[in-house]
Amino acid sequence: MIRKFFGKKDEPETPREWGPLAVAIGGALDVDMLGVEAAIVAGEPGMPVPSGGPFIVAAVGTAQFDADVFLTRYYDEDNRILQVLAPKGASAERIADISIYQPWDSVSPASEADWRTWTGPNGYVGARVYDADGLLFDRYWGDGDGQAELVEFVESVNDGDTTTRIHQRCMLYARPVGNGEEMLLLNIERDLDDDATEQGASIEFLLGYGLGAADVRRV
Repeated sequence: MIRKFFGKKDEPETPREWGPLAVAIGGALDVDMLGVEAAIVAGEPGMPVPSGGPFIVAAVGTAQFDADVFLTRYYDEDNRILQVLAPKGASAERIADISIYQPWDSVSPASEADWRTWTGPNGYVGARVYDADGLLFDRYWGDGDGQAELVEFVESVNDGDTTTRIHQRCMLYARPVGNGEEMLLLNIERDLDDDATEQGASIEFLLGYGLGAADVRRV
């Protein structure tokens, strides 16, 4: 009877560590933005660059990006997104690309005609150049001068309590800023667990910058 009350207690479950950065939801990263800030200091970014320093992971998104590359996105409460591309199951040493993004704008087309303007055969998303109110971004993905096919995948976003599946079609653009490069990710999002239309619910505009693997570390 005594052993029943004073015996070995169950150990608390170890939080899952996500992706190549091996950090749990609620865990902390440190992001060094000094290299990005130095590179673009002579230019005019579309908005202030994301702040560096502590990055507390509030949610993690994962998706099969293509046949060989797995996407992991780390989200924090300040709307920053750390995006990592690497082979599935890879450690930090095998990261192929790491970048940081933050929301810039959002559009919700109201009709099928509006959606065609954005995503149709001659739509804004996928064109060789995207004009963002005078800021010209060249298409980063896709060859040639014609319309490029959008990259498509389903991201599963886990906040520790629930998982949301978001269908996405996206295109990446970039432009020089100072001695650096500013990226614009146009992301057409549709919550698969919601009643969004087949086209999508919104088009999200994310501005970002490339980082080196050494610029992000777990703390």
